[in-house]
Amino acid sequence: MQIDGHHTLTYTLSRMVGFTHQEANTVAWSAQYVDDATNAGIINFTNGATFSRISSAHTITAYDLKYYTDAHENNLVWVPFHFLPGNDKKHSDAIVEGSFVNKLVCRPYSKVAVDMLDACMLDKDKSYALHRLGITMHVFADTFAHQGFAGKLHKINEVNDLECHNYTFGFWDKATAATLNATFPMGHGAALSCPDMPFLEWSYTDGLGKRINRDNLDIFMKACYDLYGQLGRYLHDIGRNVNDIIEEDFEKIKNNFISFKEEDGEKRHKLWLDSIKTGDFSFGSVELKYIAKGIGSWKYDAIKQDKDTDDKDDKFEFTEEFMNSDWRKFHVALKAHRFDVINDILPKYGICVS
Repeated sequence: MQIDGHHTLTYTLSRMVGFTHQEANTVAWSAQYVDDATNAGIINFTNGATFSRISSAHTITAYDLKYYTDAHENNLVWVPFHFLPGNDKKHSDAIVEGSFVNKLVCRPYSKVAVDMLDACMLDKDKSYALHRLGITMHVFADTFAHQGFAGKLHKINEVNDLECHNYTFGFWDKATAATLNATFPMGHGAALSCPDMPFLEWSYTDGLGKRINRDNLDIFMKACYDLYGQLGRYLHDIGRNVNDIIEEDFEKIKNNFISFKEEDGEKRHKLWLDSIKTGDFSFGSVELKYIAKGIGSWKYDAIKQDKDTDDKDDKFEFTEEFMNSDWRKFHVALKAHRFDVINDILPKYGICVS
């Protein structure tokens, strides 16, 4: 999914199920920030304090291409945060036919995903609980959108004879897809943004020679109901009331998926923000915002960094507010999520990517 799914859709579902605006904002901001937390390393403060953070995504530049070709880096970023291995949707003690990569292919609502959800719920009493919930909702949502692809460079991610049945890609899009397919089959790169457009009907032949037909609207709606269920589970586990399903809200979500026919996720996000501001949902009108970097971002609020990237010699003023900042809590939750997935959950399925 892109920002319209991870931010505005997550916010909408969170409010529908019973979270307050502030809680839903934290969950949704965290869900989207997984795609925008591209800096890693040590934050140094002028008083000698330090804070270590990890990245959950990489920007797509010539410089950052090294990260995409580094197998270990792929295992630390794309595997735990974007292409959760599905183990062919089988239990941990089941045999998965074929090579090791078959275990890594992302599958919706897999047994691995259930273990990930359970691990998140165990942190419900932590100060970063809502931030981890948002991170988990990002990964869980991507098990639906990114199904059939693996978070590593491999032939299994090849996309041949790509056809979009209700959308037309331009020449350069097709050329890009062909180039990525031939030289860089990483994740769903060769499928471009096809997995992330909620309205799209498309098909392709995968790296195993199997013809795949995808109806994203059906996939995304299934994801919505399951995300709603897991958000409700969290509220129930902390002793809060869970709202009854209001089908009119789900119908509005479906209508937005159908109506917002933009390839660019940022443009769809803007339309979603307008829909929420208009008061299209049962929780009423809200003027929602999201700022990834710079003034107004979580990072700026925490350490007053207004640049997109950090220099290794940068030093920041330490404040007591930093310890309780959303940015710090997000990164603590990010590290907790990655540790649990890579070191505890995946090894139970014979998947070693540490």
